[in-house]
Amino acid sequence: MPRLSVVVPMHNVEAFAENTLRSLANNADPDVEFLLVDDCSTDSTPWVVDRWAEKLPNARVIRHEKNRGIAQARNSGIDAADGEFITFLDGDDWYGPGHLAELVSAMEELGCDFARTDHVQVTGTERVVRRPPAPVRNIVMDPRDGIAPADMETMVDYPFVWAGIYRRHLFDDGGMRFATELRTCEDRLWIWRLHLKARTYASLGLHGVFYRRGVTTSLTQIKDSRQLDFIPAYDAVLKNLLEDPEAERFLPKAVRTYCAMIAFHVGKANEYEPAAAQRLRREARAALHRMPERALEETLSTIDSTRSRLLSRLRDGRKAA
Repeated sequence: MPRLSVVVPMHNVEAFAENTLRSLANNADPDVEFLLVDDCSTDSTPWVVDRWAEKLPNARVIRHEKNRGIAQARNSGIDAADGEFITFLDGDDWYGPGHLAELVSAMEELGCDFARTDHVQVTGTERVVRRPPAPVRNIVMDPRDGIAPADMETMVDYPFVWAGIYRRHLFDDGGMRFATELRTCEDRLWIWRLHLKARTYASLGLHGVFYRRGVTTSLTQIKDSRQLDFIPAYDAVLKNLLEDPEAERFLPKAVRTYCAMIAFHVGKANEYEPAAAQRLRREARAALHRMPERALEETLSTIDSTRSRLLSRLRDGRKAA
């Protein structure tokens, strides 16, 4: 049994696949398996994957007969994984040499359910280190303490699932799968559920994950209705919280974050396709009316005046200015 399973979803990433797969080779170890999930690519990605799979030890290729999205691609990798630990890497990102060995070593030393790491954000030739907003490093903590307070950046605001490593037991019995109905924002819902389910976690100061920002094929760059999936994602967060014994503790954070997402997207609505922009305003207003009233009123009274006015006007059915 391998110690670590690395799940790598890939869809039409021919420009980056060589670099990504080469970085896996630089982290190859008998205790590491690589699960390369080709989500029905239509460019040369499958050819590159097959060529590298022959070179990589403990590599398996999983193919979808039709494009099913990153959530299902990750789930397919999870279902096939044999490792004691699981981690993820997107098909256009890469690892520094030795990163995976450091991840596993840290988990063995700390003994926690999961750990989150720093990552290096790459925009063109610029590189910036981003770190999880945890209070301490290399100390085992309670994941629920990483959710609140509402008015601060916390661990649920660091939604990069590939900047972390997770013990296998979290995924047992079909648990901790990604929501396949979400085409975007599946990572934010998953991170919330992770912090509600796990018992222990840590934050690691490792800089071995390199994230390409601003890639034109990335779902973060699209301007159509897929971006609106943040609405059902946060609806699901609220549903989970309302069923949680500590609902009152965490609802203010969830509502405030949901409102911030709405304000962000509505503020950029003119950049969207017209039909998507119209749907955004309509569904955002409905979302505001679904939120727990007390938590919403608290949010509107404590956030900055610009966003408060925008959200209040949107909720009341007036043009958001």
